[in-house]
Amino acid sequence: MTPPPSPSPARMTPPPSPLHHTFSESLMEENIEVADTIITKWEIHVTSLFSDRDEARQYLGSIKGLQKAMQYLALHHSNSEKLVRAQTLMQTAMKKLEKEFYQILKSNRAYLDPESVSAHSTSRPSASRSSFSDFEEEDFENESRDENDSIPEVERVSLAAMADLRAIAEAMITAGYAKECTKVYKIIRKSIVDEALYHLGVERGLSLQQIQKMEWEVLEVKIKTWLSAVKMAVKTLFYGERILCDQVFSISAPIRESCFTEISKEGALALFGFPENVAKGKKTPEKMFRVLDLYEAVSDLWPEIESIFSFESTSAVRSTAVNSLIRLGEAVRTMLADFETAIQKDSSKMTVPGGGVHPLTRYVMNYISFLADYSGILSDIFADWPFAIPSDLPESYFGSPDNEENISSPISVRLAWLVLVMLCKLDGKAAVYKDVALSYLFLANNLQYVIGKVRQSNLNFLLGDEWVIRQEQKVKQYAANYEKIAWSKVLGSLPENPTAEISMDEVKDHFRKFNSAFEEAYMKQSSWVVPDPKLRDYIKISLARRIVPIYKEFYEMYGGLQARREHWVESLVRYTPDDLGNYWSDLFYGSRSSGSVSSSSSRGGRSR
Repeated sequence: MTPPPSPSPARMTPPPSPLHHTFSESLMEENIEVADTIITKWEIHVTSLFSDRDEARQYLGSIKGLQKAMQYLALHHSNSEKLVRAQTLMQTAMKKLEKEFYQILKSNRAYLDPESVSAHSTSRPSASRSSFSDFEEEDFENESRDENDSIPEVERVSLAAMADLRAIAEAMITAGYAKECTKVYKIIRKSIVDEALYHLGVERGLSLQQIQKMEWEVLEVKIKTWLSAVKMAVKTLFYGERILCDQVFSISAPIRESCFTEISKEGALALFGFPENVAKGKKTPEKMFRVLDLYEAVSDLWPEIESIFSFESTSAVRSTAVNSLIRLGEAVRTMLADFETAIQKDSSKMTVPGGGVHPLTRYVMNYISFLADYSGILSDIFADWPFAIPSDLPESYFGSPDNEENISSPISVRLAWLVLVMLCKLDGKAAVYKDVALSYLFLANNLQYVIGKVRQSNLNFLLGDEWVIRQEQKVKQYAANYEKIAWSKVLGSLPENPTAEISMDEVKDHFRKFNSAFEEAYMKQSSWVVPDPKLRDYIKISLARRIVPIYKEFYEMYGGLQARREHWVESLVRYTPDDLGNYWSDLFYGSRSSGSVSSSSSRGGRSR
């Protein structure tokens, strides 16, 4: 007899436990019933669900239970009417949450402004941890209350609003309603960012052509506005918006990126595109310092820009900022080269009355001293552009190239080179003066002005004390050359040995020659100037030391009291030694219109 066939493995598997199946279904049905009660209750309410945190917790908890029921039914009873009912409830709940999300964003706009968010986000990272799951914790409210006791009211409201938004976003995203949630968020927050940028003065759609056609005065105003706006835009507006976005959509990195990019990218591109367009415009020396300001602003903010716009979808913002730095750096290098060329090509034959400070000296030194304030930025801009010092460069300006204590930084060398180029031009301008003594006085005045500007600015730090000392020695040499040429005839009119016995005719001749030479020199130099008080005093003291002692000895020997009985003394001895100092005290102001010398007798003083 043939044995019966063995049962198949499928037939041997016991059927699911009716008890287990019933318990799961009952639990899911209970979830649906609870959700129905809570969701239906709030469908007719006009007040905010999140005005009561217990109610909000229950509502979000019911949604989570409803999700579990839907997942169970979709797996085991995909055609069940209960699944349809659960889906309808979920749609109702999502519409409610979407309205709540919108309402919280709108009503808490003042508390969710980027400034408020950025101010407390880093100082209290744990204070904004609330999420969808946090609302299920029994003791969350008590913990929050204790934690928030010491937090200011504005910050407390801001933190609570962020926690509510985060909870809603997590619930909607988990339920598959991310699109509805993010659409509301993007519309509201983008309008806030755009409005903030508008109030900061950030202009949209300002093309390169428009910028190139602007008068410099108009463009400079726009640059100043941009400079005052960019720090606030980056450190407060975009930073706060990134923090808020990260907090609200912490559940999903792609959604965080998508929202932040759509909200901020357009405004950020407009913000960082402006300096690049400025850099592409016409490059003139007058624009140098505003371009450096732009470069410094973007460079200083680069760490924040790189961090805030770290997403791949915001790489265009980072690229725009980097391109702005590149273009601005190129503009600075071009303008500095043009500035040097302009100095070298200066062909003005103008002479400054009285040998004073030349306009070229004032302009160049003011320009270079301002450049010294940007030495750090310039070092960055010229980091990859080494400056080769010409091999025939005068050592008197730079010192020995082997001496490390002399000018060493690339920017210091560049600025010292510009000073040297200008001084070389001044040598040529000095030659225009017909009087050689005045040429030397001109050189002394201008180099003294250079030294003054260096000492009063950051150039003193960049060029160093040794450089200044060398230039001061040159000033003294110029002054000595001036004295030798301008007053040699006066000095030569006196005897080599003023106390030696000579004939009366020789005495008379010396006094006549001295009077003539002194009056000629004084009248000629009465319109000459030495603007620097220190240099002016130095020259006067030097003159007095060279001439007065010799004249005094000669005067006391032949023109003093012993000689008063001689009738020629009255007419020939016109000046006492003190008179010479009095006359010199009036020199180098360039204000003597008459240029005359008043005679005085040995008995009288000097007429003023």
